Amino acid sequence: MSARLPTRAPERTAETAPFWDACAGGRLVLPRCDRCHELVWYPRRFCPFCASTSLSWVELSGRGTIYSATVIRQGQGPYRGVGPYCLAYVELDEGPRMLTNIVGVDPTRVEIGQRVRVQFDPAGDDDALPRFAPDT
Repeated sequence: MSARLPTRAPERTAETAPFWDACAGGRLVLPRCDRCHELVWYPRRFCPFCASTSLSWVELSGRGTIYSATVIRQGQGPYRGVGPYCLAYVELDEGPRMLTNIVGVDPTRVEIGQRVRVQFDPAGDDDALPRFAPDT
């Protein structure tokens, strides 16, 4: 199993508050462009694909596939002394790729193409961070 990773409350902005509020409630949401219908990751006030400012928040399945991964053996900052752990890009079933941690599995056993699902790790008093675990 992976080491217990550090968590801290996310910094909310007007653009990211709906995302972090949903995470705190155990849901994964992203803005979708009302014009071109692309999902927007990382949340922002405009669509990076067509520049529209008309966005609507949608709930996602929370499932995806590991697109790329690496094992960190010696972390820095708040991750100093924690290791090994897995840092990965997860391609969500709905399309966007999120940089995240893979948890709940020995980091050396993580594989490209492996199916994963979101889990929410407590962070701060009332927040949660999305991380991904094997989808068994």
